[in-house]
Amino acid sequence: MPTVEPRAWRKEVRVTVRSIRATSVAAAVLASSLVVVAGCAVNPLSNSAVAADVGTAAEPRKLEVATFGSGCFWCAEKNFDQLPGVVSTISGYMGGKTKNPTYKQVSSGRTGHVEVLQVKYDPKTVSYKKLLQYFWRTTDVTDGGGQFCDRGSQYRPAIFVHSPKQRNLAEAGKAALDASRRFSKPIAVEILDASEFTRAETRHQNYYKKNPWRYSYYRYGCGRDQRITELWGKNVAAH
Repeated sequence: MPTVEPRAWRKEVRVTVRSIRATSVAAAVLASSLVVVAGCAVNPLSNSAVAADVGTAAEPRKLEVATFGSGCFWCAEKNFDQLPGVVSTISGYMGGKTKNPTYKQVSSGRTGHVEVLQVKYDPKTVSYKKLLQYFWRTTDVTDGGGQFCDRGSQYRPAIFVHSPKQRNLAEAGKAALDASRRFSKPIAVEILDASEFTRAETRHQNYYKKNPWRYSYYRYGCGRDQRITELWGKNVAAH
């Protein structure tokens, strides 16, 4: 075993001690940091600060629902998506007796359903009365046998009301149109209580966005906008 000089041995010891101390200090700093972080995680804000934060948070919008039958829901969806205050639209079926009907079943006309559009809207931005006005002017309100080129009870015009207030507004609007004698035929729009809503298949949602060429061809060929122009004049039909 080699002999180590006392001075060299002491020097090595001092170096080792310094290393241990440095490591201990670093560990202590790290531990303190972890305690601070843990403390923040447990109690990041005082109770008063939390209360103030909750008090200043923006309140969520309270949305309301409207449901309209205006013929093909592809077109109705495009129409209402353009309105300020409309948050979302869903194509679907309402008013029938078959549970969870498919598009094929509803199209047969045997389930009693109507193709509808369910609209979620912000009443602070657009009122239900405004939605009704838009519905009247984008629907052939005199045709109870279907809408435009789509024939059958599944395409008949209808308003499904979700509250007594909606019913009162819908009935008042219908009565006003009848009283105006604007049309040679009576208003054929049904006003019904909202019932179970079945969402249409995914391929029917946002159809005009996913299939713009097919949608445009169908809408033009069906004569929807041409008929609306006949009923209400130019610059009313929504493409």
